[in-house]
Amino acid sequence: MKVIDQQSGELWQMFNGDCCEILCGLPDDSIDYGIHSPPFSSLYIYSDSEADMGNCQSDSEFFEHYHYAIQELFRVTSPGRLCSVHCKDLPRYANVHGTTGLIDFPGACIQEFEAVGWVFHSRVTIWKCPVTERERTNNNGLLHKTVKRDGSQLRQGMADYLITFRKPPGNGTLLAEKPVERPSGFSRYVGDVAVGEVFHPSPFARKKASSDHSIDIWRRYAEPVWWDVQQTNVLNFKVATSSEDEKHICPLQLGLIERAVDIWSLPGDVVLSPFAGIGSEGVGALRANRKFIGIELKESYYQWACKYLAIEELEQKTGRLF
Repeated sequence: MKVIDQQSGELWQMFNGDCCEILCGLPDDSIDYGIHSPPFSSLYIYSDSEADMGNCQSDSEFFEHYHYAIQELFRVTSPGRLCSVHCKDLPRYANVHGTTGLIDFPGACIQEFEAVGWVFHSRVTIWKCPVTERERTNNNGLLHKTVKRDGSQLRQGMADYLITFRKPPGNGTLLAEKPVERPSGFSRYVGDVAVGEVFHPSPFARKKASSDHSIDIWRRYAEPVWWDVQQTNVLNFKVATSSEDEKHICPLQLGLIERAVDIWSLPGDVVLSPFAGIGSEGVGALRANRKFIGIELKESYYQWACKYLAIEELEQKTGRLF
């Protein structure tokens, strides 16, 4: 296991190095839940390292590398427990692909996970504002002037997806070897809209739900589209980049992480991210009273992840003291 550096607290541990190598050093069936946002093939390059999965020439080259991580994630995950992948469709560019359009990156991820033995468990769509995407990308398919010029080029905005996979229990039942048991159900809702209201496609149309607190929460969690993930609720990533760094980083929303961790794990469980970045998954896990193991290749991201995790752990202790 080639570890460049390693830091830890009471509830977290961070490794600086290649996730494919470091995952090999983790014990079998030791992880209770995994959540990560992988490099989106060659769309973004995070570093110049050959170990950087985003530093590739093609989708096939990326998945050849990612396949090893998926295998190791399967091995280290407790039977019956899950791993969630944050991803999205990728754009086709005329100067690269010969035409514009979309690439089904989530579908390709599902195929790779299933090939290793994971079971495709669920998919939830994360709503994103198409106007924000238009302002950021100026994509022809999202411009109103395209309506007048050639409506065949119009498309919808690109949502995010959280696709989740389950490691088969292998015990002759559907129950995990370590079931996620909640005898009293859910006690709190992780989200930006108050419990007791059912959120409908229009943010202006809401109605009262039933009086059962846990059922209200579960109904919201079970919706195939999560409308209330606040896109700006992320760690400050600009501190981890330098003026000469042209690379890209897109930290995962803390509310999304904490909600997924709350659904698919229990307090005290171990959460893993092999692409920890600046520590978003770790901070979300600690806020949900879980333990965290993170792996990050890029040194500047790794250092800031350690700082954010140390700060969060200190705040958790301070909160308990007072």
